[in-house]
Amino acid sequence: MRAALDAARAASETGEVPVGAVVVRDGRIVATAANAPRKLNDPTAHAEIRAIRDAAKVLGRDRLIDCDLWVTLEPCAMCAGAIAHARIARLYYGASDPKGGAVEHGPRFFEQATCHHRPEIFPGIGEGEAAALLRDFFALKR
Repeated sequence: MRAALDAARAASETGEVPVGAVVVRDGRIVATAANAPRKLNDPTAHAEIRAIRDAAKVLGRDRLIDCDLWVTLEPCAMCAGAIAHARIARLYYGASDPKGGAVEHGPRFFEQATCHHRPEIFPGIGEGEAAALLRDFFALKR
């Protein structure tokens, strides 16, 4: 989670919402990414999507069945869909997102009958630090 938090901090420094994600396989980091929708002019450039894309390229395959995803914020519906399609084994996330999250909030994506793959889910890892990054970022914007 430390690497994901570092990526989130880096995103904040560039004016992006501070979310970071890391794909791990066999205890080693395969890909690290931060939110970049404004920088890339791409609404899909969430940290999770970017990390999954990079990991798929590094590993040369679209299914990441033996990989874990560590992310600083509860994934949204788009990212939850990508996690399911990539067949991520385990999802670890920091702060909950009552407004935009789709794992424990909103549509509870992985609980839907139409979801073809459900990762093991471990919420609250590094929650305090991840939530503080977000609070501080938005406090400066207001």
